Amino acid sequence: MRAGTFLGIDHPIKWLETELSLGSSQKLQLVNNHQEFSIRSRLCFSPLLLGVLLFLVGCRSPIGSSNRRGHWQRFEFTQPQMGLPFRLVFYAPDTDVAAQAAAEAFKRVSELNNILSDYEPESELNRLSRSSGQNLEVKVSPELWKVLAMAQQRAKESDGAFDVSVGPLVTLWRKARRDHRLPEPGSIREAIGRVGYENIVLNPRTQTVRLLTPHMRLDLGGIAKGFALDEALRVLREHGCSRALVTGGGDMALGEPPPGKRGWKIEIPPLDSQTNEPSRLIELKNCGFATSGDAVQKLEFNGVRYSHIVDPKTGLGLTDHNLVYVIARDSMTADSYSTTLSVLGPLKSKTLWGHPKAPIKARMLRELNTAVEVFHLGKFPLLSDE
Repeated sequence: MRAGTFLGIDHPIKWLETELSLGSSQKLQLVNNHQEFSIRSRLCFSPLLLGVLLFLVGCRSPIGSSNRRGHWQRFEFTQPQMGLPFRLVFYAPDTDVAAQAAAEAFKRVSELNNILSDYEPESELNRLSRSSGQNLEVKVSPELWKVLAMAQQRAKESDGAFDVSVGPLVTLWRKARRDHRLPEPGSIREAIGRVGYENIVLNPRTQTVRLLTPHMRLDLGGIAKGFALDEALRVLREHGCSRALVTGGGDMALGEPPPGKRGWKIEIPPLDSQTNEPSRLIELKNCGFATSGDAVQKLEFNGVRYSHIVDPKTGLGLTDHNLVYVIARDSMTADSYSTTLSVLGPLKSKTLWGHPKAPIKARMLRELNTAVEVFHLGKFPLLSDE
């Protein structure tokens, strides 16, 4: 069994590769659109072809032999995007198809970063934020509109637990983590005055946005990455590579499973990886998967652990040590819900989404004193502990 580990912003995740595979460790360097990325290829076959695996006649390798119908190569591409490694794992008939599909997928993510980033000064999102308090209706792109529409939907159903206007508070806590000191109470109160999803007015007819309060700062950190993963997967599918897994920052967009498999096996770790508690396995396909927690980004001060996830109402980083896994129809939906559940906690989350028609399945771990409580929303598809 081979495991690929992805250390994300929220929590380290592994996908397990148990499919029959033959291949080399050869690593190619390809340059496309002036961006370099690495590609690893493994020749993979369905178990139905086991009887013909005496030799590799007709299987195209990274160095260029021909490809036979039914034989798929496994490829991995990794490239920095949105401030973290984005990884593509998918199956394609040959290197040329794979390289083109990966280049287009990464290009799409880069385009979205220029629209949705709060780090890029001239991103469409930041230009929109600079219009706040001026009574302007700003026409936005279809991509920004789609993300903001879902964000506002999530904000309304959670009564503001999810709120993309939280940017002023996020900025304070980013600085706090760098300086290793808590934000001043006065600074938190001032920032809260510029936060509130009710101050984001969407006009569906004109696809315009109006920000009512001066000096607002939108932050799509809890939803944009999921949308980018979905778009990367869509591009791979358009190139005929539907057996695909796209990961970034602990979140995933999953397509069809590897050849001969029922799904992608993913190992999810316990709340604290240093403990002896075993990891668990899930098997997923054609869905989105997201994680949220304080395993990586946190601030510890005077014995209190503050998460990078900020409660929009209190202005404070979350202090209960928790870890949330969410499965939804797509990665953007899973991404936004994982943040929402983290802020609300398990009991309120169960009240809102603990019914059979809920759009998500979730596993929530929370440390209480020295014990770890486990809550599930829906039938979370755990496999054995192996």
